[in-house]
Amino acid sequence: MISVENINKQYGSVQALDSISFKIEEGTCFGLVGPNGAGKSTLMKILSGILLNFNGDIQVREWKVSKDRLKIKQQIGYIPQEICLEDTLTAQDNLILFGNLYGLKGKALQLRIDEVLDQIGLKDRAKDKVITFSGGMKRRLNIGCALLHKPSIIIMDEPTVGIDPQSRNSIFSIIHQLKAEGSTIIYSSHYMEEVEQLCDSIGLIDKGQLMEIGRMEELLEKYAMPSLFISGDNIETEMLQRFGKVESKGNGYLLNSDDPLLTLEKLVTYCREHRIEPRRLELYHPRLEDIFFNLTGTQLRDA
Repeated sequence: MISVENINKQYGSVQALDSISFKIEEGTCFGLVGPNGAGKSTLMKILSGILLNFNGDIQVREWKVSKDRLKIKQQIGYIPQEICLEDTLTAQDNLILFGNLYGLKGKALQLRIDEVLDQIGLKDRAKDKVITFSGGMKRRLNIGCALLHKPSIIIMDEPTVGIDPQSRNSIFSIIHQLKAEGSTIIYSSHYMEEVEQLCDSIGLIDKGQLMEIGRMEELLEKYAMPSLFISGDNIETEMLQRFGKVESKGNGYLLNSDDPLLTLEKLVTYCREHRIEPRRLELYHPRLEDIFFNLTGTQLRDA
């Protein structure tokens, strides 16, 4: 459905995006993952038609941004990282404002506003001013404003930054509903656990370059390394090195092995013989965080 073709973007001497190309299937959720400053927001603004000065092209169905920008923008609902609401207006008035920008009016607009307020769980707060809303409620209303014209493509740039777990779960429910209705979602985040939960495929971006792209399960399989995780008192690197390659992981260690089950059996026997009681001892399954580290040598949250 969407084809991103060799996108380059510079800010002065800084190469914000460097030859970015990928495709997104219709009706899927594509996750764009990377640390702050990696180029995610710049790419999101290009995809949504906000940033116009760039090299490369984007194709949506049969339309290209270079020739059919308006047609493509009509297909898109963009949720920016910054909340774009008028605090002194009510939730309903904010939706009327955005509805008018999308060309919606009269009864059709009011009907759509009622549907969106129900979808984002703010129907009972429709006539309350936004200034009285929590951060999570503002985030949900921000999403609602982008859904009024029923876009087939929804671009979400860090939609859960700075909100409470309850609001985050509410936004997840909205995303699952949109996917079930056939929408194509582009979801930008530096929270790996969110992307793992929501997205069908991902692109890992760092310093303006696309480091890896693919379906979630394929990437996890590609970078999977058979390993164990162990932590606890009296667990040290020297003790573990006899069983395989050791690396620190959080408050414990990863132990890489070609036969993790056999290694687990030997390690359990060793711990019993030496009266060592691990706090945790388990087979370790790779996460996106591990893939990012493997590609960049940097922990995502520290990048």
